[in-house]
Amino acid sequence: MNTVIKKRPLGDTGLRVSSIGLGCVTFGREIDAADSFTVLDHARESGINLLDTAAAYHAGASESVLGDWMRSRGCRDEVVVATKVHKPLTREHIVQSAEESLIRLRVDVVDLFQVHAWDESTPLEETLAVLADLRDAGKIRQAGCSNWSAANLAQANELEAGLIKSIQPPYNLVQREIESETLPRCAETGIGVISYSPLAAGFLTGKYRPGGEIPQGTRFDIIPGHQPIYFTETGWRILDGLTKIANREHCSLVSLALGWVMSRPGISSVLVGARHPGHIDQALGSVHEPLPDGVADELSRL
Repeated sequence: MNTVIKKRPLGDTGLRVSSIGLGCVTFGREIDAADSFTVLDHARESGINLLDTAAAYHAGASESVLGDWMRSRGCRDEVVVATKVHKPLTREHIVQSAEESLIRLRVDVVDLFQVHAWDESTPLEETLAVLADLRDAGKIRQAGCSNWSAANLAQANELEAGLIKSIQPPYNLVQREIESETLPRCAETGIGVISYSPLAAGFLTGKYRPGGEIPQGTRFDIIPGHQPIYFTETGWRILDGLTKIANREHCSLVSLALGWVMSRPGISSVLVGARHPGHIDQALGSVHEPLPDGVADELSRL
């Protein structure tokens, strides 16, 4: 097997993850099982070992595809399996969701079990207690969170110090909120950071233009909720600046946007979604061809 991606520590979890992780949200939703297997095979051959899914991804279909693939390839011990539980984060729901995820994934333990979002309606003490119980019972190796703020992390640490070992936030040239507080807190406390949406759900690929039609079947067509996040004056300004730099450097917008995220300190792994192996190859190119001198800082100033 041709392993080409370096592994990094995921905070102080003891897990080592590839600098590029595969986000499995497309499985069963945008591509069928056969095409998903092709993507997973290519990721494996490329040295990607972090596979991130969720119970909410197409009502568990993504987990099922991933579980079937691991069983057919006999590669469970080669990969780090991460999944998520959506709200409500009550004891009953978390336990049920964890058990169902284990069945769909065809595993005895999940390496990283994450709460999918902050839940205002459930006491945090209840959520943390059941996560600790799942860990102590050997159902999960580590607990993490997704889409939490630095303040949320601080609250959790006050109640159950050291339980939440990783965070999964969006991070790209447009969405940079984690730089001010979240990344510094994670660095101080040994929390691993798995960022997602490095291409801003495809916004930074240049396929969208102000006032233009949204291509059918694209992420912004399937999930219209992305539009108000990126279709803003700031978003279009950053995309314009990215395009100008890409033209000057004779490289793609994708390689610049991905390369910028991968160059940022404090990021353990960057999740990329894929509908075909070429999407993985795009990310691999950003790993093996670092940004030209000064370009990362120029992109940051956008």
